[in-house]
Amino acid sequence: MSPCAVGRSYDGRAVQLEFGLEGKYMKKIVIALVVLLSTTAAMAGRGDDVDRLQSGATVIKEIMSAPDSGVPEEVINNAKCIAVIPSMLKAAFGVGGAYGKGVASCRTPKGWSAPAFFSVRGGSFGFQIGGQAADIVMLIMNDAGMSNLLASKFKLGADASVAAGPVGRHADASTDWKMRAQVLTYSRTRGIFAGISLNGAVITEHKDDTRDFYGRMVPFRTILLGNIASPKEAEIWHDTLQKYAGK
Repeated sequence: MSPCAVGRSYDGRAVQLEFGLEGKYMKKIVIALVVLLSTTAAMAGRGDDVDRLQSGATVIKEIMSAPDSGVPEEVINNAKCIAVIPSMLKAAFGVGGAYGKGVASCRTPKGWSAPAFFSVRGGSFGFQIGGQAADIVMLIMNDAGMSNLLASKFKLGADASVAAGPVGRHADASTDWKMRAQVLTYSRTRGIFAGISLNGAVITEHKDDTRDFYGRMVPFRTILLGNIASPKEAEIWHDTLQKYAGK
């Protein structure tokens, strides 16, 4: 074999070795980037969940602090579960239909459960004209309503009876709010707070938000029955529930 041939053979091996090393490094870089992007996306998603908890707490605080126009104390103190949907988007021109993401907790023997994340779709908003956002509060008032919520998917008006909740500092003694519905609902739009029926709305556990917040998939029932510890980021949500609805 000529020296030139040897040189060409040596150069070929060198190039092959160089590309081989670069290939290994590139593979490691790609894996690192994938992990980084996944972690960043998860952190961003969890950040949205924390923001929703803070917004939900703010909605409860502002509504209950409004003089003579909040949820009656007797009603919220008897609620089995409380759910809030900050800035639910409604369909335009009163055609019915909406979408929103919310957070819910239920009473347990140890206090309020960890937050459970859900989405809501549909529902009639006949008295609203034009596309706009509203804060929605849902109070699950009895064991039957709570059972529907624990199922992680149910339809208001079909699986669970729903009605507009009474408004005021105290519920009128003549009202039958304890017997009217499994779920009482309220809406606040442009500072106006009123009872509203979300008949036809479908409540579903938001699995992606659940994974982002807890780091794994946790069933709705497990969360709302108090069988999972509540992360520190939910403190403001729990503190607000305890202040305005008791333990």
